[in-house]
Amino acid sequence: MAITAEPEHPVAETNLAATEGSGLSPLRLGIVVFMGGAGTLATEIAASRLLAPFFGSSTIVWANIIGLILIYLSVGYWIGGRVADRWPNPRLLGSIILIAAAAVAALPFVARPVLGAALEGFDALSAGAVVASFFSALALFAIPITLLGMVAPFAIRLAISTVQTAGTVAGRLYALSTVGSILGTFISAIITIPLIGTQRTMLGAAVLLAFSAALLLGPRWQLVTAAFAALLAIPAGTVKASEGLIFETESTIQYIQVVERADGTRSLKLNEGVASHSIWRADSVLTGGVWDTFLVVPPLLGRPVESMLVIGNSGGTIARAFGEFYPTVAIDGVEIDPEVTEVGHRYFGLDDNPNLTVFDADGRPHLRLTDKTYDIIVVDAYKQPYIPFYLATREFFELTRDHLNAGGVLALNVAAVPTDDRLSRTIASTVRSVFPQVWKWKPLRFNELQLSLTSPLSRSELTSRTEELHAKIAPLGELFRADVVEAVQTERPLTDDRAPVELLTDQAIIDYIIESGRGLDEDFLPTRPRR
Repeated sequence: MAITAEPEHPVAETNLAATEGSGLSPLRLGIVVFMGGAGTLATEIAASRLLAPFFGSSTIVWANIIGLILIYLSVGYWIGGRVADRWPNPRLLGSIILIAAAAVAALPFVARPVLGAALEGFDALSAGAVVASFFSALALFAIPITLLGMVAPFAIRLAISTVQTAGTVAGRLYALSTVGSILGTFISAIITIPLIGTQRTMLGAAVLLAFSAALLLGPRWQLVTAAFAALLAIPAGTVKASEGLIFETESTIQYIQVVERADGTRSLKLNEGVASHSIWRADSVLTGGVWDTFLVVPPLLGRPVESMLVIGNSGGTIARAFGEFYPTVAIDGVEIDPEVTEVGHRYFGLDDNPNLTVFDADGRPHLRLTDKTYDIIVVDAYKQPYIPFYLATREFFELTRDHLNAGGVLALNVAAVPTDDRLSRTIASTVRSVFPQVWKWKPLRFNELQLSLTSPLSRSELTSRTEELHAKIAPLGELFRADVVEAVQTERPLTDDRAPVELLTDQAIIDYIIESGRGLDEDFLPTRPRR
């Protein structure tokens, strides 16, 4: 009896795709998935830039953006695989990509009115409205990202002809999609957003997607690509309309806005604009804001101050005031965003103090790389409402201590909420674990000045050393002497490994809004009339 051997891989010869005779080449499908990956990540980066002027760019915001986009992609992968199995038609995939391209192209025009309404929800001071409006804004990206998530599994289904090559085909196309995602990330973040803006970056992504859709739909559809490209000529217009807006731009790091009040006072706003980061007045270097409070620091040394470092120089408001009240102090100002420095030169009198030298760098790496030591180190990079965690840890404060001269002072501007001092206590406890003494002064509802001394002072010495302020800025000295208190270590210190500063901030903000029915507004000292 003869035995007939069965094929070793009987299913390997089974035709699994309907692509034979369709004219689709591996190169064409490779281009399609590459463009899909690039368009997806370019849209994600642009999404963060669309949201930043309204909701900021904190870790919480980024976590929500990334998390929801991953959800959209997951849904797209699942739907794309099922649709491709049922209708493995290249023209259907081309239609899906074209609809995604149209949705991406519409986003910059549709999103800003929605985000403006969301911002009104924030101003309405309802915690529920904030959450609802935030996720409503992110829902704008559900359609394009879900559709783009369908591209890779659909393309794999079209490319596979036998089980024998399924792994190779899937690996190749997913690799191309990932490479496209990498390039989409870096090109949009480093090149296109700074050079041509968020709107044109999203429109450029739509053009690439339309081009890849036309590869599947036919040459005539490249006219749609040309139509999308024509949208690039539409002016971007105002990113976020504000009363008194005189300048705005998007840097590689953040959204920057300059607003001028009716009395000529200029304010520098970053991202969501919860607080001003610099103030300029034509008739005085005093602002009535937190920047004035740093003028109490030099007398604490009990000797002439020669050198000072400002981490978070922004528009140079602190240095401008020191140029008048302490004109012999040499100041190094560190500002992470070069665009902010340029705005400082143009609108905030950054050149008014000839003793100021500006370094465009991140504060902590700059401090680690310099050998210079200072009499005073000011940290004013704790932008409201969130603070960079790596500027609030024990390791950072050890670094500042090592760069202070004998008798030097570290001064921190800590964002605060009137009804919650958990963050303040935690930061003070962290500094106190490094410095022998910390004094706290809360001159404003939303700001607290923490003064860390390398050489402890009694309260009477502290008071006597600040008496000279009476002749210069009487209200400032009086407020300081009346309200300054010594901090004690009550909380677990923050470290580079564990620093839940955003969690503490979120808890404080939500509790304050719910309990008081108010939002985070700006405060002013009585060093000048509030107009």
